Amino acid sequence: MRAHVIGNVAIDETISVSSMPEAGASIFGREETRDLGGKGANQAVVMARTGLPTALIAAVGEDFRAQTIREQLAPEPVEAKLTVIDGRSSDFSIIFTMPDGENAIVTTTDSAGSLTPDDAIAGLSRAVTGDLVVLQGNLAETTTRGLLAEAKRRGLVTAFNPSPLRPYFSDLWPLVDIAVLNRGEAQSLTRSSDAAAAERLQQSGVRHVVITLGGDGAILATRGNGIATIPAVATHAVDTTGAGDTFMAVALASAALRGIELDTRAVGHAACASALTVSRRGTRAAFPTVEELQAILAR
Repeated sequence: MRAHVIGNVAIDETISVSSMPEAGASIFGREETRDLGGKGANQAVVMARTGLPTALIAAVGEDFRAQTIREQLAPEPVEAKLTVIDGRSSDFSIIFTMPDGENAIVTTTDSAGSLTPDDAIAGLSRAVTGDLVVLQGNLAETTTRGLLAEAKRRGLVTAFNPSPLRPYFSDLWPLVDIAVLNRGEAQSLTRSSDAAAAERLQQSGVRHVVITLGGDGAILATRGNGIATIPAVATHAVDTTGAGDTFMAVALASAALRGIELDTRAVGHAACASALTVSRRGTRAAFPTVEELQAILAR
């Protein structure tokens, strides 16, 4: 099985602040890291580090950030399929991180939003029945819809992380096999909470639903097997950037590497991996290493 992650790739600049700026205010900050980021790239890098063959299909512009992105991806075990979009800037994020580890992110999607359905689908040329197709919320609506529909037509397993939230996501659920989202996203999309939200998503057509609950752990709802709660792993959070991407990537990879559908063991592995990520600053630099992921997946 291979994973095909279609999404955004960006350069993340993390700035440490004592409080979030209010409108019209100027505050002091300190640059902490400049690193590879973007939800698509984050998930692809972590999945590849687990040992699952992974391709990243993404768009970049013709600028200095594109070169930095290529240099940052080069040492990773991920196959990078980058489409160059003429006249567009490569995407980047400004991340404000607080002393308690919480963050706020401003991200551009100039390149990601310009990836056409044809270019994205072309990235699936090596996909075979049963492969994973992983998407997030940064692509254009036509591209997201087209990819999910094409993946289902080919017999691929679709996994969707509906972040950032978009109004049309509620129409996509019949095309989604696995949905991974946090508590706030689930509430916004279903007007329900936790287990009730998972049930609503399943009623809309999703087979497996994982909702992360922060310190309360996560729930896994599987059609025919009810709902299970998986506890969080205690850790000292210093930066939550990329934690959700780590969680989703490891959950999917754990199940895929064992040749089974998503289970509580996979979600437990994901909780361990994301606990490591939040204990470190940065994005890619905070992800578990190949060796750390091997140890987690062996549990």
